[in-house]
Amino acid sequence: MQLTVRNVAKFLNVSEQDIYHLIECGELPATRVHDQYHFSRTELLEWAMARRVHVSEKLLDEEEKDTTAVEPRLSDALRQGGIFRDLAGGDKPTALRSMVNVLRLPEDVDRELLFRMHLARETLASTGIGDGIAIPHVRNPVILQVAAPMVTLCLLATPVDFGAIDSKPVFALFSLVTPTVRSHLFLLSRLAFVLRSPDLHTLLLARAPDEQIMAEIERSNASPPAGGEKLRQKGHQ
Repeated sequence: MQLTVRNVAKFLNVSEQDIYHLIECGELPATRVHDQYHFSRTELLEWAMARRVHVSEKLLDEEEKDTTAVEPRLSDALRQGGIFRDLAGGDKPTALRSMVNVLRLPEDVDRELLFRMHLARETLASTGIGDGIAIPHVRNPVILQVAAPMVTLCLLATPVDFGAIDSKPVFALFSLVTPTVRSHLFLLSRLAFVLRSPDLHTLLLARAPDEQIMAEIERSNASPPAGGEKLRQKGHQ
C-alpha cells in the first residue's frame, strides 16, 4: 500500500507542512498522482536510514501481514548471506559487480540484469548512507524464492567513491535479498539501527573476524530503537 502525506508525517513525527516542504526541496522521494503525493514504504525507510532519522515501527505494517510469521533475526540473515572480503573496487560499477557476483542467489537469477538494475538505481541517487557504508539496492526490494532472508556484507579491498551523503568513500556494502517485502523492510530497519553503533563501525573499518562482527550485531540488535530523533531538514536546522 502506498503511503500518503498524512501517513508519512505520522511515521516521522513531524507536521504535514514539514513533509510538503521536504518534497518541494527535492529532499523526500515522492510520486505525484494528480493532486496527491504517494510514498513507497521501502524508499521512505531507506531515506530515513541515510539521514539517521528514526521512524515509527508501524511503518512495517502491511495489509497482507501474516500475524503468525516470525520476524527474521539480522544476525541469522547475515550468516545466511555471508561476509565477503577484499572484493574488487576501483570504481562504483566494479564494486557493484563484485557484490552481485558473490550473492548466494538461486541458479536461475540473471546476475547481469541484477547488476544493471543496481547500476541504474545509482544514477538516481547514491545508496551510500555515510561513514563509508552503502546499502546497494534496486528500485524495489530484491524479492526472490530464497529459503530464508539474506543479508550479505561485502568489504572492499579499497574504498570507492559512491557519491555518499557525507562524501566519504565507501568500504562496506550491505545487500538484502528476502522472500517478502515485509522481511526486507524489517531487516532494513534493524540494519539502520545497528549501524549507529560506533563499536560496529570500528570493527568494520578494522576488517575484524566474522564472529566479532556477528557478535556486535547481535549485541546491538538486542536493544530495540527507542524514541524518535528530531527530523533534520535543510533550511530548518
